[in-house]
Amino acid sequence: MKKIFQLIALVAICSISSKTYSQVMAQKPEWITIKSANLRCWICKDRLEGYIDKESKINFESGIAQIKFNLFTSEIKIQYYPDRITPEDIRIIINNAGFDADNEKATETSYKKLPLLCKRNEDGGGPTKGKPCHLNPNE
Repeated sequence: MKKIFQLIALVAICSISSKTYSQVMAQKPEWITIKSANLRCWICKDRLEGYIDKESKINFESGIAQIKFNLFTSEIKIQYYPDRITPEDIRIIINNAGFDADNEKATETSYKKLPLLCKRNEDGGGPTKGKPCHLNPNE
C-alpha cells in the first residue's frame, strides 16, 4: 500500500512540474527594434554584441534568442523571450554598454569608455569622411 501511495505521489509531482515547465516555456519569442545613434561600425557592433551576450546569460537566463544589427540605419533587432527579459531590461543593457537605446542615453561612465568611433556625432564620434565603417571589413 505504501508503494502505491509513493507511486501516485511521484506521478502527481511529475505532472505538476511538467505543467509548470511548459507554462514557463510557453511564451514565444518576440522581436523588438531599438535605434542607437552611436552604433555605426563593426567595432561598436562587436563591443555591444559581446556585452549583450554576457549580460543576458548572467542576469536573464539567456532571454535573448538572437540579435541582428543594421549599421547603416543604426538599428538593433533583438528576438527575446518575454518571460525572461523585458524590452526595458534590453534597453538598460544597451545603455550600460555605453550605447544609446531609443530615447534613453547611455550611462555616462560606460559611454566614456567607448572608442571615439563609437561616440555620438556631437562628441566627435562616427566614421571618418570618405571611410565608411558600416561595411564588414572581412568581406
